[in-house]
Amino acid sequence: MEKNIKFPVIDLSKLNGEERDQTMALIDHACQNWGFFELVNHGLPYDLMVNIERMTKEHYKKHMEQKFKEMLRSKGLDTLETEVQDVDWESTFYLRHLPQSNLYDIPDMSNEYRLAMKDFGKMVENLAEELLDLLCENLGLEKGYLKKVFHGTTGPTFGTKVSNYPPCPKPEMIKGLRAHTDAGGLILLFQDDKVSGLQLLKDGDWVDVPPLKHSIVINLGDQLEVITNGKYKSVMHRVMTQKEGNRMSIASFYNPGSDAEISPATSLVEKDSKYPSFVFDDYMKLYAGLKFQAKEPRFEAMKNAEAATNLNPIAAVETF
Repeated sequence: MEKNIKFPVIDLSKLNGEERDQTMALIDHACQNWGFFELVNHGLPYDLMVNIERMTKEHYKKHMEQKFKEMLRSKGLDTLETEVQDVDWESTFYLRHLPQSNLYDIPDMSNEYRLAMKDFGKMVENLAEELLDLLCENLGLEKGYLKKVFHGTTGPTFGTKVSNYPPCPKPEMIKGLRAHTDAGGLILLFQDDKVSGLQLLKDGDWVDVPPLKHSIVINLGDQLEVITNGKYKSVMHRVMTQKEGNRMSIASFYNPGSDAEISPATSLVEKDSKYPSFVFDDYMKLYAGLKFQAKEPRFEAMKNAEAATNLNPIAAVETF
């Protein structure tokens, strides 16, 4: 672990005062050097966040814990003896918000939980769009540029992965979630403020993302790296298992629409770009098989349609 490293925590409320320029500079520095930052005073109601955390943990306990234990037994993970490389120690379900919601198709959710997640999803969507415009401002792009690129012909895709990472008797044997970069655009994470586990790769060292109460963790996906021509980068991250505590993670993915055309912004390319141009859905099809591998070969493969076609998928991935 790298020593004396200060994870970027940004007070979003300071955008409205005398410290706006300094705050924008902090966001830009975090995007260029971390690919991650943590927001406080982001405008999401704290009482809603508290209720969602309570209901998420109750829902897991009541409807998913037993299924998770049965999965462990079926895969022989209830008695770990050797390190496991191809399975994640997590219990998840997925909510799709855009372009069409599946909120009322998810089994076992209480009406209170559904309504809270609907409200939360809309607020996080608004926050994502606000952040995209802040990135445009820092990058010298016209306001709304990133939202327009993400829109495609039918609007962005937006969904939430609700995860629980239960206690693991031998955390050294298995990851909660294996290391990867996120394929999409902007990821907004409401994470457990008591049970840690999220780490990112920074200058060759794994660095903890601090669990702060009522914060929202932001990280950049592969699409923003391509659009910014590498000025901003997606970063490898993982979730470590813990012996004690059930870690909650609610990650919302604001991604381009399936037919959105992704390419480096012209104003950010001085000569030739090393990044490809492609349709987002084509990238997702490639990513589905290569999620837990380095991103650079994916970018290279997208430059060659024949090479992309010949790659064999090896893992499932959420696409919302």
